[in-house]
Amino acid sequence: MAPSKSGQFRVSSDVPDTVSVSGTLNFATAAGALEAMRSAFAKNDRHTLDLSDVDTCDSAGLACVLAALSEADNDGRHVVVRHVPAGMQALARVCGVEPFLH
Repeated sequence: MAPSKSGQFRVSSDVPDTVSVSGTLNFATAAGALEAMRSAFAKNDRHTLDLSDVDTCDSAGLACVLAALSEADNDGRHVVVRHVPAGMQALARVCGVEPFLH
Protein backbone atom coordinates (compact mmCIF):
# COMPACT_ATOMS: atom_id res chain seq x y z
CA MET A 1 0.00 0.00 0.00
CA ALA A 2 1.10 3.54 -0.66
CA PRO A 3 0.27 5.73 2.34
CA SER A 4 -1.19 9.20 2.05
CA LYS A 5 -2.76 11.76 4.31
CA SER A 6 -6.26 10.87 3.16
CA GLY A 7 -6.12 7.13 2.65
CA GLN A 8 -4.24 4.41 0.92
CA PHE A 9 -4.31 2.79 -2.46
CA ARG A 10 -2.77 -0.32 -3.93
CA VAL A 11 -2.09 -1.19 -7.54
CA SER A 12 -1.24 -4.80 -8.32
CA SER A 13 -0.84 -7.03 -11.33
CA ASP A 14 -1.15 -10.39 -9.58
CA VAL A 15 -4.04 -11.56 -11.78
CA PRO A 16 -3.14 -12.44 -15.38
CA ASP A 17 -3.97 -9.69 -17.91
CA THR A 18 -5.26 -7.42 -15.10
CA VAL A 19 -4.18 -4.33 -13.23
CA SER A 20 -6.17 -4.13 -9.98
CA VAL A 21 -6.64 -0.95 -7.99
CA SER A 22 -7.88 -0.86 -4.41
CA GLY A 23 -8.38 1.67 -1.65
CA THR A 24 -8.70 5.43 -1.99
CA LEU A 25 -8.32 7.37 -5.23
CA ASN A 26 -8.49 11.05 -4.36
CA PHE A 27 -6.53 14.28 -4.63
CA ALA A 28 -3.93 13.03 -2.15
CA THR A 29 -3.35 9.66 -3.86
CA ALA A 30 -4.08 10.29 -7.55
CA ALA A 31 -0.54 11.17 -8.70
CA GLY A 32 0.96 8.12 -7.01
CA ALA A 33 -1.83 5.86 -8.25
CA LEU A 34 -1.39 7.10 -11.81
CA GLU A 35 2.34 6.43 -11.68
CA ALA A 36 1.70 2.95 -10.25
CA MET A 37 -0.86 2.18 -12.98
CA ARG A 38 1.52 3.45 -15.67
CA SER A 39 4.22 1.19 -14.33
CA ALA A 40 1.93 -1.84 -14.10
CA PHE A 41 0.65 -1.38 -17.65
CA ALA A 42 4.17 -0.72 -19.01
CA LYS A 43 5.76 -3.78 -17.41
CA ASN A 44 3.05 -6.19 -18.37
CA ASP A 45 0.80 -6.79 -21.32
CA ARG A 46 -2.38 -5.99 -19.40
CA HIS A 47 -5.78 -5.36 -20.97
CA THR A 48 -8.11 -5.18 -17.95
CA LEU A 49 -8.37 -2.57 -15.20
CA ASP A 50 -10.23 -3.94 -12.17
CA LEU A 51 -11.63 -1.27 -9.85
CA SER A 52 -13.72 -3.57 -7.65
CA ASP A 53 -11.76 -2.76 -4.49
CA VAL A 54 -11.74 1.03 -4.85
CA ASP A 55 -13.65 2.25 -1.82
CA THR A 56 -13.39 6.03 -2.25
CA CYS A 57 -12.98 8.16 -5.35
CA ASP A 58 -13.16 11.89 -6.02
CA SER A 59 -12.70 13.86 -9.25
CA ALA A 60 -8.89 13.61 -9.02
CA GLY A 61 -9.15 9.83 -8.68
CA LEU A 62 -11.47 9.66 -11.68
CA ALA A 63 -9.06 11.82 -13.68
CA CYS A 64 -6.23 9.48 -12.70
CA VAL A 65 -8.13 6.44 -14.02
CA LEU A 66 -9.06 8.24 -17.24
CA ALA A 67 -5.43 9.32 -17.77
CA ALA A 68 -4.20 5.75 -17.31
CA LEU A 69 -6.78 4.48 -19.81
CA SER A 70 -5.91 7.20 -22.32
CA GLU A 71 -2.18 6.50 -22.07
CA ALA A 72 -2.72 2.77 -22.52
CA ASP A 73 -4.89 3.48 -25.57
CA ASN A 74 -2.20 5.78 -26.98
CA ASP A 75 0.24 2.88 -26.61
CA GLY A 76 -2.06 0.76 -28.78
CA ARG A 77 -3.52 -1.22 -25.91
CA HIS A 78 -7.29 -1.32 -25.45
CA VAL A 79 -8.05 -1.67 -21.75
CA VAL A 80 -11.41 -2.92 -20.53
CA VAL A 81 -12.56 -1.50 -17.20
CA ARG A 82 -14.28 -3.91 -14.84
CA HIS A 83 -16.23 -3.40 -11.63
CA VAL A 84 -16.46 0.40 -11.59
CA PRO A 85 -17.71 1.38 -8.12
CA ALA A 86 -21.13 3.06 -8.04
CA GLY A 87 -19.71 6.32 -6.68
CA MET A 88 -17.09 6.55 -9.43
CA GLN A 89 -19.70 5.73 -12.05
CA ALA A 90 -22.03 8.44 -10.71
CA LEU A 91 -19.20 10.98 -10.73
CA ALA A 92 -18.27 9.99 -14.28
CA ARG A 93 -21.90 10.39 -15.35
CA VAL A 94 -22.12 13.89 -13.83
CA CYS A 95 -18.83 14.85 -15.47
CA GLY A 96 -19.93 13.49 -18.85
CA VAL A 97 -17.10 10.95 -19.09
CA GLU A 98 -18.96 7.74 -18.24
CA PRO A 99 -18.56 6.30 -21.77
CA PHE A 100 -14.77 6.30 -21.29
CA LEU A 101 -15.14 3.80 -18.45
CA HIS A 102 -16.74 1.16 -20.70
